[in-house]
Amino acid sequence: MNTGKEKIKGIPFKLEAEVAYAEGSVVSKTLLQSDAGTITLFSFAAGQGLSEHTAPYDATVYILDGEAKITIGGNPQMVSSGEMLIMPANVPHSLLAEKQFKMLLVMIRG
Repeated sequence: MNTGKEKIKGIPFKLEAEVAYAEGSVVSKTLLQSDAGTITLFSFAAGQGLSEHTAPYDATVYILDGEAKITIGGNPQMVSSGEMLIMPANVPHSLLAEKQFKMLLVMIRG
């Protein structure tokens, strides 16, 4: 059953088209959520970000469009469209859109 938050299973779709940019905002859309984890799409307008935080599980980020500045444990790096990065559990990390970008975030609990 589709809850409205999740995509209809078994039907192909284009990730980039599922979340739009919004000026001055971060937009998120949950594609799949279960006890095992979540898959969420994000778009970040230029200048937006997520402040430093930690997660109890590894988090995988795949950049769909643009470029993100992702800082893990105080080490900033640029991650570009088509690149993936695994952020380790319990290590402080933050994200910043120096230019707009879209990403897919996959978190698996375990």
